[in-house]
Amino acid sequence: MKKRGFIKIDVPLFIMMILYSILGLIMILSASSVSAVLRYHVSSYYFFVRQLIVVVASFLIGMLFILNMKTKKYEFFMPFFTVGIIAALIGLFFKGIISNHAQSWYDLGFFNLQPAEFAKTILILFMAIFYDRSMKKKITNVYYNLIPIAFAIVLFILVAMQPDLGGAIIIAGIAFLIFITIPFDKQNQLRLLKFIGVVLIVAAFAFLCSGTSLLSHLNERQIGRLNFKNPCSRYAEDTGYQVCNGFIAIHNGGLFGVGLGNSTQKYLYLPEAHTDFIFPILVEELGAIAGIFVLIGYVYILYRILKIGRNARGNVRNMILCYGTFSYILLHLIVNLMGVLALIPLTGVPIPFLTYGGSYTMNLILMLFVVQEVAIENNKTKRDREMAKLAN
Repeated sequence: MKKRGFIKIDVPLFIMMILYSILGLIMILSASSVSAVLRYHVSSYYFFVRQLIVVVASFLIGMLFILNMKTKKYEFFMPFFTVGIIAALIGLFFKGIISNHAQSWYDLGFFNLQPAEFAKTILILFMAIFYDRSMKKKITNVYYNLIPIAFAIVLFILVAMQPDLGGAIIIAGIAFLIFITIPFDKQNQLRLLKFIGVVLIVAAFAFLCSGTSLLSHLNERQIGRLNFKNPCSRYAEDTGYQVCNGFIAIHNGGLFGVGLGNSTQKYLYLPEAHTDFIFPILVEELGAIAGIFVLIGYVYILYRILKIGRNARGNVRNMILCYGTFSYILLHLIVNLMGVLALIPLTGVPIPFLTYGGSYTMNLILMLFVVQEVAIENNKTKRDREMAKLAN
């Protein structure tokens, strides 16, 4: 970063990254302190310290490496990332540990690695590099330009089989949202969309004719998640207990909250208070007004990312890196909040910065540093253009 210090990063976005990382650490400490002692029989600071290490390490990696590496160099690493993530996802079925009825993690002793989170990041990088190369070579072959979609489908299937339906949905959403932003010519884009539509129709028809049911391959807990409406009418059941207690937490908070650290719902009423349901704990302790400001802050983060992406329109790779990160954060926000509010089935998707989880937090922060690198390159391009004008 020092070598390129004369070119500024996006300061507002960097400030938001720091503020939300601090907020997340505070809320994880508050939300996890009780369950750490009563449920996991460890120190009340256990989850906070682990998350702090991940956050600090992610910022150091971002500042020391990502901000000193131009995005065009990512192409060198992509073959290793692509093969590595597929191997890691397949390896879970042999060496992965089971938690919350899903075989999604590797136990590394000091760190539980969740490949599905890295798959989202690698998908964004893959699509950015692939379509940048395709645009430069002016390749219009329909089948060639569908290679990233085929890669996304492979990731989707491997993640869904864990089963991690929330992660699979995010992967599908990222691929779709990136695809519709790619600057194909209109005729080629229409051909691609028609081809995808035909493939989906044929796949759906074949699925229906096979006589199999997707639900038959899911465990009882996964099926139960589809029963998500009116959770408080099923308070005694797993399908309603957590979401209803989330509602109670939000109701308890009122406008101004009961005070930081004073949540009652974190006393094992919400067993995942520091993960999926940390936002209701935030509203309970800090109030609905604070919750609204947090959501506004998320919107501002997304706006900054979108602005950086728009400024990179002359560079397809950098544009997709930003739009992919935008999609990544937006989808996590939507799926988490809608699940917590019982608007969609609960899928266990973390909310950015606030949720405890090393793999997701690391990928989130590193992708935001990638966006910062794009901002640096945008500023350098702008500066070079201004210098060229002065020279003329």
